[in-house]
Amino acid sequence: MEPIRVLLVDDHAAFRAGLRALLRPVEEMEVADEAASGEQALALLPRVQPDVVLMDLAMPGMGGVAATERITRDNPHVRVLVLSMADDDDAVFAALRAGARGYVLKGARRAELVRAIQAVAEGEAIFGPALAGRLMGYFSDLGRRPEPSFPELTPREREILGLVAGHLTNVQIAARLGLSQKTVRNHVSSVFAKLRVADRAEAIMRVRESGL
Repeated sequence: MEPIRVLLVDDHAAFRAGLRALLRPVEEMEVADEAASGEQALALLPRVQPDVVLMDLAMPGMGGVAATERITRDNPHVRVLVLSMADDDDAVFAALRAGARGYVLKGARRAELVRAIQAVAEGEAIFGPALAGRLMGYFSDLGRRPEPSFPELTPREREILGLVAGHLTNVQIAARLGLSQKTVRNHVSSVFAKLRVADRAEAIMRVRESGL
């Protein structure tokens, strides 16, 4: 049976060396190569042909999320397992949306890391114990969450409506969200049309009535 070929991607050379030492005794795995950035990982991929990419998220230049998205889009046979210090929900879900098949926190024991590499190599999705519990809680809560106010609006439109209700002008909203004033005007017009209100005062009244 061929060993699982692993590409290590982390900007800290000492950490990569530690991973090599950690995985070296595992007979069914082979560290095929290592990269210090997302760009370097993409450049190595055609030659290395790994089964699993062990990916850090926070790196200079192209971060792990962008690199994961590129790898999984262009090389669907390659599995990405994130190994990161970040344990917040935003980081986990960003990695999943990018196509990562698993997420393990740095500091995991060798047995946990080996099991995760094996699982994603076989096509499974796997998460460290702490993350798995939080994900289960998140998805079990989805069925109990109330419908958002103004479901006819997009998330961006609801965000802008909230800022309108906070008495921000279009100029201030554009600055707050990093959008052009024209884009904000278009969103505000769309909100007014969907809510069937004539102006900002009526829109604010609708927000207050909804209890948003």
